[in-house]
Amino acid sequence: MSLANADTAQMRTTTRAAEPAAGSLAAFFRDLEPDWHSAWAWDHYEPVILRLARQLGLRRLCEIGGGRDPLFDAAGAHRHGFDFVVNDIDADELARAPSGLRTARFDIAGDLSEPDVERGGYDMMVSRMVFEHVSDVERAWSNIHALLAPGGVALAFFPTLWAPVFALNHALPEKASRAIVHALFPARREGGDDPKFPAFYDWCRGNPGQLRPMLARAGFNDVHIQRFWGHGYFDRMPGLKQLDHNFNALAARLGWSLVTTYAYVVVRKDGA
Repeated sequence: MSLANADTAQMRTTTRAAEPAAGSLAAFFRDLEPDWHSAWAWDHYEPVILRLARQLGLRRLCEIGGGRDPLFDAAGAHRHGFDFVVNDIDADELARAPSGLRTARFDIAGDLSEPDVERGGYDMMVSRMVFEHVSDVERAWSNIHALLAPGGVALAFFPTLWAPVFALNHALPEKASRAIVHALFPARREGGDDPKFPAFYDWCRGNPGQLRPMLARAGFNDVHIQRFWGHGYFDRMPGLKQLDHNFNALAARLGWSLVTTYAYVVVRKDGA
């Protein structure tokens, strides 16, 4: 058995041993049997959302920070039965959204007084690579609680500290980190399809013990943090790529939350 497969087997055994309550978010992810590597998180982001929606009957979907690159276009949202709203704080980003989609411009960490806000209006709220750019994440989670309908679910997928690659991005001046990212990923240059925005990494951690008290303050009791390790930043650097992979495989096997690279944080609001 390879190290990666051994890591995955150990993590699954640990998850099963915890015996999550039937019907909980933890039980949902136990049944999925996710891999430890972040490639699984990227590949399964949409399938996880669709499975959650089907299993829990979630129809009114809001994508936080969807802007120019939402999860679904109008045809896709209709095909999956979603009443889909794309949110962003930036009017220019919303203007780049595919035609035919309903949009809502408001700050997820703001005071929720904007006209587009629908308190209790969403069954599901999702975000991908957004929360690291939010300066007050605890307030954002409190706002999500207010925006979700009873029984609603939110899923945030974000990079975490203190993975070395993101710790470096966090420590460097924005100008320097922007130059590095643009060198590694030319498509992310300004004006491209995937621009780089300043990152704060507020509450962007993979440690459930750190996150759960904050999420409880926001009003959530059913909480699941799915941790991932590994990334693709060194794919063009063979020696460094293998060294980094070995480090992350070991961290995953040990369950070392300090150096997770990404996390799904999934919460459910209590029902009526």
